[in-house]
Amino acid sequence: MAARAPAHDIDAAPDTDAAEALAAEIRHPAFIHDPHPDHPGWLRWELSDADRFNTALGPLIVRRDGDGRVRLRAFPARAQSNLSDNVHGGALLGMIDVALFATARLHGIVEAGVAVTLDLSTQFIAGAAIDRPLDLVSEVLRETGRLVFVRGLIEQQDAAGGTQICASYSGTIRKPARR
Repeated sequence: MAARAPAHDIDAAPDTDAAEALAAEIRHPAFIHDPHPDHPGWLRWELSDADRFNTALGPLIVRRDGDGRVRLRAFPARAQSNLSDNVHGGALLGMIDVALFATARLHGIVEAGVAVTLDLSTQFIAGAAIDRPLDLVSEVLRETGRLVFVRGLIEQQDAAGGTQICASYSGTIRKPARR
């Protein structure tokens, strides 16, 4: 039997005003953070330069939930699949890395493009289907002068409508030195 994650705010009513305020707060020329027209309450999480690695991960949207967690939603497709027609582990790792930075960015901890991943630990728990969105739900555990510690879960709705945990992760981001 697959592990079930708590539902968190997956189906909560979207807060479009909060999304627009957040978009204004995190605006940066390297990113497109406009409210997503098809997903009220969510922001697009795209690089302005479409030739960068993140575009290989497919469309990504993001929001900050009421409990302070950041939810990055990915829409996997065949381009992110393995030979078993599940999401490739490497694609999941790339999505997790983006989720670490989205979490720190939406909490105002780091500026866009100026921090690095120091470590990333991932436990793959169940296969992630390519025909359903993935939610990477992350939280900041601690922030120090130079480091940010983040952990999270990758969740996906299963065929029965429940929530399955596909992976858990934790990572450390190193903020840039103050100049």
